[in-house]
Amino acid sequence: MGDHFKYYSASNVHSKKRLPGWHFIQDALGRSYFMKWTFFFTLLLLISFGISKPALAFPGVNLFGFSQVQQNNLDNLSQWLSVLERHITEDVPEGSCTDTLFNRCHLKRWYSFLDSIRELPVDEQIEAVNKYANKKRYVLDIDNYGKEDYWAVAREFFYNGGDCEDYAITKFFSLRWLKIPLADIRIVILQDTNLRISHAVLAVWTGNDVLILDNQSKEVLSHRRIAHYIPLYSVNEEKWWLHLPSS
Repeated sequence: MGDHFKYYSASNVHSKKRLPGWHFIQDALGRSYFMKWTFFFTLLLLISFGISKPALAFPGVNLFGFSQVQQNNLDNLSQWLSVLERHITEDVPEGSCTDTLFNRCHLKRWYSFLDSIRELPVDEQIEAVNKYANKKRYVLDIDNYGKEDYWAVAREFFYNGGDCEDYAITKFFSLRWLKIPLADIRIVILQDTNLRISHAVLAVWTGNDVLILDNQSKEVLSHRRIAHYIPLYSVNEEKWWLHLPSS
């Protein structure tokens, strides 16, 4: 995997952060971080949400080798819904670059960066977005916001740094600004079985493969090259997908 763990510090590895944004399942299972990927977990998910219908996005692809079941109701994903609402009102490029408190100067630089790559081929845009966001420092939610789990919008991320889902969220909105179709991108909440921690990445469908944008990696990798991730659910602005062991 090369530099796959370059951005992950010892403090991150040993943190006891709960799985981002899915307390209604994690509370039911305790703080085992889903390492016991068993029939009980699968059964619990099916009972809680039921089977909807096969996913239409990422056609013919089992993300990280796991099947996916489309769900259309985002009501239980309150952190994500809050991000979508706050992105509209807060991630706008106005404000003074001389302010010492929260300001939107970082957003001006972000929008300028996005404008500079808008004519590049899609694969180069994806690489550039991953590299740009990964320059920000990794900071746990408890240190940034005094909360165990908080999903930050781009303004907050560029000012404060953030943790895994914050990188993924900013990359998500970067690619949406660059006109990547909504059906082709998802934030994926997963379990890292090497580090035994919860994690979040951005997945992008390119027409023949799913590429993973990861704050732990300088490279953008095919999902097929990553064997130690167990996807739990993925989400975009309209739907979410439950990931289950392939039969």
